Amino acid sequence: MPRVVDPFPRYLAPRLREALADTPVVLVHGPRQSGKTTLARAVGEPRGYQYMSFDDEAIRSAALSDPIGFVGGLPAKAILDEVQRVPEIFTSLKAAIDKRRTAGRFILTGSANVLLVPKLADSLAGRMGILRLHPLSQCELASTRPRFIDTLFRGGFKTGIVDRLGSNLAERITAGGYPAALARRVSARRRAWYRDYVDTQIQRDVRDLMRIRSLDALPKLLALAAGQTARLINVEALAAPFELARQTIHEYVTLLERVFLLERLPPWHTNHMSRLVKRPKLHVADTGVACSLLGIDARGLDADRQLLGSMLETFVLQELRRQASWRPVPLDFSHFRDRDDFEVDIVLEQGPSAVAGIEVKAAASVGESDFRGLRKLREAAGKRFVAGVVLYDGSATIHFRDGLFAVPLRKLWETT
Repeated sequence: MPRVVDPFPRYLAPRLREALADTPVVLVHGPRQSGKTTLARAVGEPRGYQYMSFDDEAIRSAALSDPIGFVGGLPAKAILDEVQRVPEIFTSLKAAIDKRRTAGRFILTGSANVLLVPKLADSLAGRMGILRLHPLSQCELASTRPRFIDTLFRGGFKTGIVDRLGSNLAERITAGGYPAALARRVSARRRAWYRDYVDTQIQRDVRDLMRIRSLDALPKLLALAAGQTARLINVEALAAPFELARQTIHEYVTLLERVFLLERLPPWHTNHMSRLVKRPKLHVADTGVACSLLGIDARGLDADRQLLGSMLETFVLQELRRQASWRPVPLDFSHFRDRDDFEVDIVLEQGPSAVAGIEVKAAASVGESDFRGLRKLREAAGKRFVAGVVLYDGSATIHFRDGLFAVPLRKLWETT
């Protein structure tokens, strides 16, 4: 069998190698078609791992009919692809690991978030490392090694001038990050791939996770969510086109989260502020998917400044999440809003003592008023506040005093 080579440099690969050196099982989970299988095989097969996929019905049937015997017959090192399709093997994997506890026995991949299924996650607690693979980041596409997050937490950006992104910004947003979609050079063909992708996700993984009466409601709900990305979640608005109860909509949103199509961004909180809004924001997990569901191309998005602003906020959040996924120090993400409408789009926390805020603007200029939410966050966070940034589609990096900066959007993924 020819060696699998990843066409893009996946910056999660070193973390996978590190985890295999000291952990019996490593799960790489993330959405379908994000590159999990390619990453697992590219890292594992040169080290002697044998690959098998539970998308193969014969392999899946064997594991379902006799999970103990199936696990017992596995080679010393194995890659088990799409394990969410056979949750019954988790208990058998635990028993096998406890019998012979050596590092790097199994690489698992999953297209459903096992962290949202406590029974599965708990069955391998203390034995399994979990890594999240997102679709491609802008820096992986450009083969750059940005230091934006590190610079943010150091509290300082150097002044300088770069070219504006201009119309290229909308092109990046609508293209999204899925390798198979990006391989299609014509934008209409990319949009068609994304539409087919959503249908396949719902027909395969969603059907495996939950038996629901009408699968037809889920693509419509996802399209509605795409139009409301980067807004406070509004269950009534999401339920309006359907004859469904609010609780059912909540369950459907959770289901779409489990297959990495949606995410809820929690509110930032502090014990000494009672006027904070406590509702999460809803984001689509990839802007290429979102724009395809809305039937909008780069030219249309560039012309619709309100939608561009929402999509850009989601685009920045996802780029930050993708970059954070391969950092050794974990980050917590949230948003800040109080009842006086002071808000910060994205709040990052590194441990208990460092808070940073990011406000996202599609405009080409920045003024003092654009920092009002960041100043409120700085007041709320106190000594924990390290920096606040307005990311905008301008050309100049500017220091606005007291740890506040205006930074061009492209600096998010370019080497700084």
